Amino acid sequence: MIRTAPPKAPSLLDAVIPLLILVVLLSLSVYLYGSDSSYGPNQLALFFAAGVAILIGLKNGYRWADMEKAMVHGISLSLGAVLILFAVGALIGTWLLAGTVPSLIYYGLQVLDPTWFYAASCILCCIVSLAIGSSWTTAATIGVALIGVSMGLGLSPVITAGAIISGAYFGDKLSPLSDTTNLAPAIAGADLFGHIRHMLWTTVPSIVIAIILFAVLGFNADATADAVKIQELSDELLKNFNISPVMLVPLFVLMAMAAKKVPAFPTVFIGALLGAVWALIFQPEMVAKMVLLADPSKDLHPALGTLKVLWSTLHGGFSIETGHAELDKLLSGGGMSKMMNTVWLIMSAMVFGSVLEHTGLLARFVQVILAKVHSTGSLVASTIGTCVATNILAADQYMAIVMPGRMYKDEYARRGLAPVNLSRTLEDGGTITSALIPWNTCGAYMHGVLGISPLEYIFYAFFNLINPLLAIIYAYLGIKILRLTPPETLLAPAVENTETNGTSR
Repeated sequence: MIRTAPPKAPSLLDAVIPLLILVVLLSLSVYLYGSDSSYGPNQLALFFAAGVAILIGLKNGYRWADMEKAMVHGISLSLGAVLILFAVGALIGTWLLAGTVPSLIYYGLQVLDPTWFYAASCILCCIVSLAIGSSWTTAATIGVALIGVSMGLGLSPVITAGAIISGAYFGDKLSPLSDTTNLAPAIAGADLFGHIRHMLWTTVPSIVIAIILFAVLGFNADATADAVKIQELSDELLKNFNISPVMLVPLFVLMAMAAKKVPAFPTVFIGALLGAVWALIFQPEMVAKMVLLADPSKDLHPALGTLKVLWSTLHGGFSIETGHAELDKLLSGGGMSKMMNTVWLIMSAMVFGSVLEHTGLLARFVQVILAKVHSTGSLVASTIGTCVATNILAADQYMAIVMPGRMYKDEYARRGLAPVNLSRTLEDGGTITSALIPWNTCGAYMHGVLGISPLEYIFYAFFNLINPLLAIIYAYLGIKILRLTPPETLLAPAVENTETNGTSR
């Protein structure tokens, strides 16, 4: 029997090379392609960097078969997110056809004042995400409508996207219904509600500051829409769709299912199917118009023509030509096929992250970091930095919680720090920064849903930027850093069953 030598531990240079290559390639991609960099160039950059990491792994004695298995496993971890993406694409398409999104835009135009719009958008997303525990569902429903309203009011959709992201991740971080809110204390060995209470100290001040900033931006906004333009858009919506509160029933059904903790994929897909039913019942004129466009020769039986329209809306999205350019832009989108590029980006990122994890390149950095950690402040800052780096390199929110949690758990215990300190820090650094990275599963998702690149809205996602900084300041000043009592300073046993299926974000 031939025995093979175990793989060598990577050197710091080994760990630096693929990361440096990735940074250079991504920077070049953004420079050359701008906001279009996520439509192919970024994916290739991730593949090339993964290839370099694979070569280093082979040099260190890792087998190709094992690395390939790790990559396939990494991709499999993202499939829950991929299913949700496809379902969201279908949902946006049918909700446009059903009049659900047009109704939300119509009522938003009537109610939301431009001066308070950004702050109100953030608060609304805070409430919805806190109620349902999902930033993804919040962005795909309320968020899509708010982007449309902002364009109708002549406000910045980029700033609006920042407000949506801020509010959506506030609830995602605090809601007991959120999977990340449950995952972080499970990894750290903390109590769920103790974890939530401890997060309030960094999360609430951060969202208050963010809302104030959005209010200031609103007061200084140069809203180009006047009453005549708003009325014109409203009239066009009424002309093309049946607008009424009944159109919002699919939204309320979806929110109720999410609150009941029905898994995200069936929740969103049922919402998409309900949208198709609502279109048949309440938008017969629009459906008939779409049937004529799909079958101008009228060769198909009307029932088959209707089926074709609904089928096409699910996979290809919805588009409309009213003669009003702004309205056409507001009300066109969705479809499963429109999510394929985002799926490509997610899979590319998971390939790169999986190779780094399997070959020990990412863990090598933590060894260097811990050698330089001498205080609680530097420990928290290092944990947050590792979470952000994992979001960048491994490209997944869950990995940004699980990996740093496992790496730092013993160190927090050795220093006599209560587990809630680690669980809060994992959320402060891992959960909310994921949406700021274009190739991260969350950043790619938000780009696909809102149509705004993370490279654009990152400057206005105030909550997601302020919270990690505030957490670091608290740690250095010793504010709300809980200590263990002496008997508890012994290392706690590792928490088992910390896997997540990634079906609710």
